Amino acid sequence: MTRVITVASGKGGVGKTTITGNLGVALSTYGEETIVLDADVAMANLELILGMEGKSVTLHDVLSGDADIEDAIYEGPGGVKVVPAGISLEGLRKIKLDRLENALETLVETADILLIDAPAGLEKDALAAIASAQELLLVTTPEVPSISDALKTKIIANKLGVDIIGVVINREQHDKTFLTMDEIETILEVPVIAVIPDDPEVSRAAAFGEPIIVKNPKSPTSNAIMQLGADLIGEDYQPIEPDKKGVISKLVEGLLGRR
Repeated sequence: MTRVITVASGKGGVGKTTITGNLGVALSTYGEETIVLDADVAMANLELILGMEGKSVTLHDVLSGDADIEDAIYEGPGGVKVVPAGISLEGLRKIKLDRLENALETLVETADILLIDAPAGLEKDALAAIASAQELLLVTTPEVPSISDALKTKIIANKLGVDIIGVVINREQHDKTFLTMDEIETILEVPVIAVIPDDPEVSRAAAFGEPIIVKNPKSPTSNAIMQLGADLIGEDYQPIEPDKKGVISKLVEGLLGRR
């Protein structure tokens, strides 16, 4: 049976889409037939994370009634299938979210795991993305405003009968001004299942339009996301240790002003 997992945050800007895109690639590398759907039809970013912008047919076209969902599925990095949301002012005017249900039914028939990248906030499109799932991953940074919005999202998910798998803490810096993992679990009453460190390699990968687990599989973030993917499907994962010589070379290049 296909698992339908929505990745939500409540608050924008916490790195939810980066987690979703890379997690989709990770699951694909484990042999899972994975589709990642960008449900943020107003502020689409998933295709940028996966380096797949500019596709001719997108979810906008499907929800506008101008295309079938099969035409909006593309093969992405690592073999993951991607349904980009696209950006179209005209498409926004014609979108009907009730068409999403039919599209999801088709996607579920062709995948082992369907990951849905939910819009930030709790507007109609975000609620539709949450309600469409059987399971939910909550992504948050260890800051009070982010945790507050994650709590609101959790409450809504509970009311909709969606099973919350756990919390993913993103951009952890071990800073005393941030909430601890124990404090976050106490507030949300949901277990933390992954901690993704603050990692400059994420921005570097985004600049190249590549998922970080492809651009730099040895980075701390890549290892953490691969571990998260393994945990979700009961696989074993052995972290890839960074090349010490490579680290020293980068340090020297930085000191000498090289890129």
